[in-house]
Amino acid sequence: MHVAERRWTLVVRERERLLRLARTRLGSTPDAEDCVQEAMIRAATFERLDETRVGPLLTTITLRLCVDQHRRRAREQRMLRGHTAPVGEDVASRLCEQAAGAWLLEQTVALGVREREVLLARASGLTPTETARHLRISVKSAESAFTRARKQLRTRYHAEMSR
Repeated sequence: MHVAERRWTLVVRERERLLRLARTRLGSTPDAEDCVQEAMIRAATFERLDETRVGPLLTTITLRLCVDQHRRRAREQRMLRGHTAPVGEDVASRLCEQAAGAWLLEQTVALGVREREVLLARASGLTPTETARHLRISVKSAESAFTRARKQLRTRYHAEMSR
């Protein structure tokens, strides 16, 4: 029997035991299967594999992968804390949106005073009428300043994204 085949035979024998172990740690069959498959691949392709210690090695790898999974979940929860993401939206896209929003907020320093005041008032949730009243300007002036600010930011954003 070829070395790779022998290794896979040894590794596959441990699969059910590892699945039980991972399920108890993760509580999710798909996550457990992902961890076990990753552990099996790592063990079978490990160049210095001691074939007499495959079981303990697989146990260690699986447990470490379970810990990594818990850490990943905890990190995602910390990142989303205080934010309600729509169901199915992944964390990466949410973080990208937050980064783009932070970048745009930084760009407001390049706007004129009136445009910046109007844009920030609108971003805080004020309507055009409330913004105008708050800044003691006409509604038409508030709308014009908002339109100018959006255009300037859009131009800066597209220039940044085309780099």
